[in-house]
Amino acid sequence: MFLTIATTSSGLGAPAAELGFLLHKNPARPQSVDVTSGTAHVIYPVATDQACTAAVVLEVDPIALVRSGKGRAAEGFTLGQYVNDRPYAASSLLAVALGKLFRTAMNGRCDARPELAARAIALELHVPALPCRGGSALAERLFAPLGWTVDARPVPLDPEIPEWGDSRYVDLRLSGVLRLADALNHLYVLLPVLDDAKHYWVGPDEIDKLVKAGDGWLGTHPDKELISRRYLAHRRSLTDLALERLTEVDGLSLEEEEPVEEVVQADGPPSLAVQRREAVVGVLKELGAHRVADLGCGEGQLVGLLLKDGQFDEVVATDVSARALTLAERRLHVDEMSDRKRERLRLFQSSVTYADARLTGLDAAVLMEVVEHVDPPRLPALAQAVFGAARPGAVVVTTPNSEHNVRYETLAAGAFRHPDHRFEWTREEFRGWAAEVCALHGYGVTFRAVGPDDPEVGPPTQLAVFRKENG
Repeated sequence: MFLTIATTSSGLGAPAAELGFLLHKNPARPQSVDVTSGTAHVIYPVATDQACTAAVVLEVDPIALVRSGKGRAAEGFTLGQYVNDRPYAASSLLAVALGKLFRTAMNGRCDARPELAARAIALELHVPALPCRGGSALAERLFAPLGWTVDARPVPLDPEIPEWGDSRYVDLRLSGVLRLADALNHLYVLLPVLDDAKHYWVGPDEIDKLVKAGDGWLGTHPDKELISRRYLAHRRSLTDLALERLTEVDGLSLEEEEPVEEVVQADGPPSLAVQRREAVVGVLKELGAHRVADLGCGEGQLVGLLLKDGQFDEVVATDVSARALTLAERRLHVDEMSDRKRERLRLFQSSVTYADARLTGLDAAVLMEVVEHVDPPRLPALAQAVFGAARPGAVVVTTPNSEHNVRYETLAAGAFRHPDHRFEWTREEFRGWAAEVCALHGYGVTFRAVGPDDPEVGPPTQLAVFRKENG
């Protein structure tokens, strides 16, 4: 059972051999750890300043596995307890070994190089033999939304006899720019999911492992139900509990406190949030859009305005948080809507960082105060999902102007307006991102101010209108 993790000096932003610090395994000496299934080894075939590769080799002891009670075959196939693919093919046994070998790395800790542990780095992972019930397409479907470039090639049953066709194994290569901790957690969860088998008893404690390893990515994965079901050995009660916990994690952070910009006097001008919604509706009307989507709709304030205007024949409302969608249904009184109004509304769960076929063919899409809630390494995935896959005729994006933050007296220097913001752009940074999106996906862009346009620091909210170019 074999796995390699590789990087280069340019991909790491440091001498490549410092990968050893992140993995907490010294490249200068082989290391071995006893696990239930046998012995796991970590060696470095390459460890220079230019390139570094860490290899994990798991030697499975089939006899010890049977004696421990974790490798018993189905009744009537006793020989299968000893003669099987476990020593050679990646499975839950390798996932367990990764958890024991790299526990600290999976938690994102590296006291010696904390700046590297927090940074997305260029990685290449290789699993030569991975049982994959669903084939190469399923490997692509599970890893690609996480930012990986996936090369999953079927392994033939016998290279000398091609007419026999392919086996159920794939040779998996993943490349991408991610935190090492995220990469290891992806493998920890998805190796047994692709194999669709666990070589040990699955109980309620497996839910905790799944939620912990899936923190930050599983709750928003488009196939989180499939992943949870397979990881928990198709036990329905455990799967339902896991999905409930993942949904709760999705919905908590956005409601911790009110954004600074929403605090206004009762007798003052409309809040910035109101001005923003009115500006977005005005742009959509100028565009002549009839089929529109609010991506990251939250509790549905903008959706309510769109449904009141007869110009919009179809209003799509999506959010990654099931809790937010429930609140939106209540706010919009969906159960009390007229049939005509209800026919104009589509409300469903979706993530802005994953392609969703249900969002194609729209006149316009809105990302209103959404992009700043996305981790910067995931912004290319957002751009690909919205501008590359969905490709609406126009996209309206609003985001805070960080230069204006100095005008908020209650906001500490360097602080963000909302606790869930992952960044806040200056006007130049926003225009730079918009230009990259246009160059990659064939859109043109114009910019507008929302709120008072301060001559020194600009408006509190910056708005961009992307229009798809011909061809």
